[in-house]
Amino acid sequence: MKILHDILKKTDFEVISGNVQTAINEIQFDSRNIRSGDVFVAIKGSQSDGHHFIDQAIEQGALAIVLEEIPEKLAKQVCYIKTKQSAKSLSLMAAEYYGNPTQAIKLVGVTGTNGKTTVVSLLFNLFKELGYCCGLISTIRIMIDEDEISATHTTPDSLQLNKLFKKMAEKGCDYCFMEVSSHAIDQFRIEGLQFNVAVFTNITHDHLDYHLTFDHYIKTKKQFFDALMKDAFAVVNKDDKNGAVMIQNTAAKAIFYGIKNQADVKTKIIENDMNGLHLQLDNKEFYSNSVGLFNAYNLTAVYATAQVLGLEDESILKVLSQPQSVDGRFEFIYKHPSYKAIVDYAHTPDALENVIDTIVEIKKKNERLITVFGCGGNRDKNKRPEMGRIASTKSDLVFITSDNPRYEEPMDIIKDIEKGVPEDLAAKCISISDRENAIKTACLMSKPNDILLIAGKGHETYQDVKGVKSHFNDKEVLLKYLKEM
Repeated sequence: MKILHDILKKTDFEVISGNVQTAINEIQFDSRNIRSGDVFVAIKGSQSDGHHFIDQAIEQGALAIVLEEIPEKLAKQVCYIKTKQSAKSLSLMAAEYYGNPTQAIKLVGVTGTNGKTTVVSLLFNLFKELGYCCGLISTIRIMIDEDEISATHTTPDSLQLNKLFKKMAEKGCDYCFMEVSSHAIDQFRIEGLQFNVAVFTNITHDHLDYHLTFDHYIKTKKQFFDALMKDAFAVVNKDDKNGAVMIQNTAAKAIFYGIKNQADVKTKIIENDMNGLHLQLDNKEFYSNSVGLFNAYNLTAVYATAQVLGLEDESILKVLSQPQSVDGRFEFIYKHPSYKAIVDYAHTPDALENVIDTIVEIKKKNERLITVFGCGGNRDKNKRPEMGRIASTKSDLVFITSDNPRYEEPMDIIKDIEKGVPEDLAAKCISISDRENAIKTACLMSKPNDILLIAGKGHETYQDVKGVKSHFNDKEVLLKYLKEM
């Protein structure tokens, strides 16, 4: 049990009625989870407003309500606390309730449009390999040392986050590496967390269905760095022009990494082919089985982050030279002398272009690139024609298909993608709304020496149609039809 006043001490609040010295059971923001003695935080969300469920929360036993708008009628036995931002208050309360667990571990947050999952996964693997007890919070999975928990969001809600950090602290974790999404920053999910290192990978047009403007997207990412303490580090991609924007107002020490521009941590690509990368990093050469320019950036970000956390250069490079793979990130599913098949999570124009450019750069003259991709429904529509243009101009054959259409009609999404395909390239684009049929047809139409790229879903194991998630795994489908060839 916690005293309500104690978990509110970092929150700007006004007591409307009731006693804040009362003991409370748990914090909830979903009224369906309320039990006797809980405090309910009413949050205004994009889908629903928690203020509409205050009466339900009280009926189920809530003894305190944190809110932004005061109801007309107040229940006598309930304590009402008014705040300016309920979502922010929830995060600060959660950190206090769970004993500020991030103060007991070194927390590394990675943000950017692309590369977040790869960077946190490689950091987790690196530190684990070197004997540290670590946590991982990523799009793919959540790890508390050896214990795995399934992930449903890039960044969990603030209650889940602090519960996880408490478990990590109790487990004795030295570090935690987590993805930090723009949604999480904007929704105050990371308020009250103490970050030792913040990493910026890059920023390109994405999530404009949520942020509406690119300017708001950039400013949201920047808030993460603005909040860093002076003893923290900001590890920033020097080659992205918005990297300098991220650190304009930060108190943290900035460390720049890059390939094209002069930086504190500089990488040179000596060789890049289907077998991997030969890199010179801070004048030290090493090999990685990771492929492509974007992975050279990811590896450099990992190296720079590990350095500021105190690891020895040789130890870092020794582990990074070992075979590395991240589920659904430029993952070779079928590597054969005659056929190659790659699955990648690329679902933004920049990510798709990076993956395709990588393949085009390293493929042989007698190899064709066949790309299968789609765009998600009820998301940023502006990127659809751009992805159509990129795929059609850079691939030899393209299959446009479904990718989590959600509540939109798949063919409507496909038509938006087709708008970006130049007229003279339309003949090499085939639209098949059923994703399995698209992958099957791509396999059947492939010839020896072709490279198949299945983009957009990566690690995901479902298709989201009309609110129903049905099992679907690109890798399983690929192997099913490739083995029949």
